[in-house]
Amino acid sequence: MCGVVGIVGRSPVNLAIYDALTVLQHRGQDAAGIVTCDGNRLFARKKNGLVRDVFSQNHMIELVGNYGLGHVRYPTAGNSSSLEAQPFYVNSPYGICLAHNGNLTNAAELSNMLVRDDRRHLNTGSDTEALLNVFAHELQTVDRAALAADDIFTAVRAVHRRCRGGYAVTALIVGQGVVGFRDAHGIRPLVLGRRETPDGREHMLASESVALDTLGFELVRDVAPGEAIYLDLNGRVHSEMCAPKAQLNPCMFEFVYFARPDSIIDNCSVYKARLRMGEKLADKILREYPNHDIDVVIPVPDTSRTAAMQVAHHLGVKNREGFMKNRYIGRTFIMPGQALRKKSVRRKLNAIDLEFRNKNVLLVDDSVVRGTTSQQIIEMAREAGANKVYFASAAPAVRYPNVYGIDMPATKELIAHGRSTEEVARLIGADWLVYQDLEDLIEAVGHDKADIECFDTSCFSGIYVTGDVTAAYLNRLEQQRADTTKARSNRQKSLFDDDGRNAVEAM
Repeated sequence: MCGVVGIVGRSPVNLAIYDALTVLQHRGQDAAGIVTCDGNRLFARKKNGLVRDVFSQNHMIELVGNYGLGHVRYPTAGNSSSLEAQPFYVNSPYGICLAHNGNLTNAAELSNMLVRDDRRHLNTGSDTEALLNVFAHELQTVDRAALAADDIFTAVRAVHRRCRGGYAVTALIVGQGVVGFRDAHGIRPLVLGRRETPDGREHMLASESVALDTLGFELVRDVAPGEAIYLDLNGRVHSEMCAPKAQLNPCMFEFVYFARPDSIIDNCSVYKARLRMGEKLADKILREYPNHDIDVVIPVPDTSRTAAMQVAHHLGVKNREGFMKNRYIGRTFIMPGQALRKKSVRRKLNAIDLEFRNKNVLLVDDSVVRGTTSQQIIEMAREAGANKVYFASAAPAVRYPNVYGIDMPATKELIAHGRSTEEVARLIGADWLVYQDLEDLIEAVGHDKADIECFDTSCFSGIYVTGDVTAAYLNRLEQQRADTTKARSNRQKSLFDDDGRNAVEAM
């Protein structure tokens, strides 16, 4: 999961892109990058780290130009090489930069075809680089200096024919403008905004509407699945449907965990969706444990707060903050590698003993994926003096890999895969565990105005909306993940000297 931004403005866009990336920082904390364009010259800065650490004042001064892209990344395959920080760039044709949120399910096949048939050179294992080269190859056939909107849409159509999976893309074409497009299922989010300035109208594409809000852009609409948006340098917006049989199937995990609650995605308020998740979850608790002895409901910060508030209200018990969060530790789920996640949970949270001592506590979290966080939080609650610790997940059991851009590709990492609810409860140390029902989750997120035909619920249901995910593919993905993790671990070991000091400045 990553965050993307593209702006065509009437004045320098460097600070606007920076501010947008800070708002989207929750979508990726591994690397950040900005590319701007002034005339026919590109200016770029990208590196591993948080937005605030990657860009100094000197860097911002050098990022000149009235249009540009931004990206924050977390690596879905555990690879945090700075070589794969985005946006990516190719100089031919025209000069194209591209930033991407999602994951291609045919990346390996596509890369082979690009090298063998298209004679393109790929320098990394990133599917973003493959996607960029497909787009560039298709634009290569245009035989004129100035691109027309139809030229761009023709290239995007070819991208949809050749690329499979979930993707939301922003691309900058030197001297032309900014392009945005979304996969034919709309799995990954992308929104369009505009604002009026004394110098004229400006347009912006972003992963979430909250980035528009921060910069004073009006949310125009979501980019439709299979649609391409072209923002030219004269302030005009061109759009066209570029994928046949497009159907909106947004990723359910965006609403459960990834998106900020103040965002609106595909006409659904994330905040209100999480309120309804809490209501549905409370109803299930009352059905399964009508004589519960819960004294207090405590959310696991931060994503579950909204749902926990409603759970407490509908159960008629107290809602309390029981954990204080260290704001300087990143989101545990999106950290690259299980070892880092395990180390980070206790550094990130500290229990307030008074809220646990001699009480029966219901902990509410947005989901239970690997079980690492859940197990350690339950241990912390018991150490703080809780009599009993119950656990509720606002999402159903995560039993299957996600292949569309979320870091859960291996079934062996998923604690609920092949296990009953009671078995998971024993493993994480809960007195009992309750999951949201999938039907209730779908009803909580969708509503009459959303016009969503169905959601991508693959990590809960095992049903993959793109129709190309087989058992053999999942086995290959799991093996690639294991090999990548092993290689990354070896690289980390090689960066330390014999006495344990870091031998280099950064990975």
